[in-house]
Amino acid sequence: MTVLRSLLLFALAALAEIGGAWLIWQGWRENRGLWWIAGGVLALGAYGFVATFQPDPNFGRILAAYGGVFVAGSLAWAMAVDRFRPDRWDYIGAAICLIGVAVIMYAPRATDG
Repeated sequence: MTVLRSLLLFALAALAEIGGAWLIWQGWRENRGLWWIAGGVLALGAYGFVATFQPDPNFGRILAAYGGVFVAGSLAWAMAVDRFRPDRWDYIGAAICLIGVAVIMYAPRATDG
């Protein structure tokens, strides 16, 4: 259950961070206006809190692992929202990053101390 909770929190963090950055991009680069930018800022602020709910107490470990989720999540967002078509190297790179997430967060280890 702890791993499932952690994975859901990573997914929520990715949605908030990537979505927030995308809203700012749309507001500024695509001239959609300040409301889009404000929504992005709020989403990015929410992202900042999500990591605090991770069960692991080590900020550095969580942030390092989240980097892999961010990479894979960014490609998924681009596919779903921007109709980006990744090539096999994008998929391979994302898979490597997700393997890194699993190793960093969920590999058996002695208790920290």
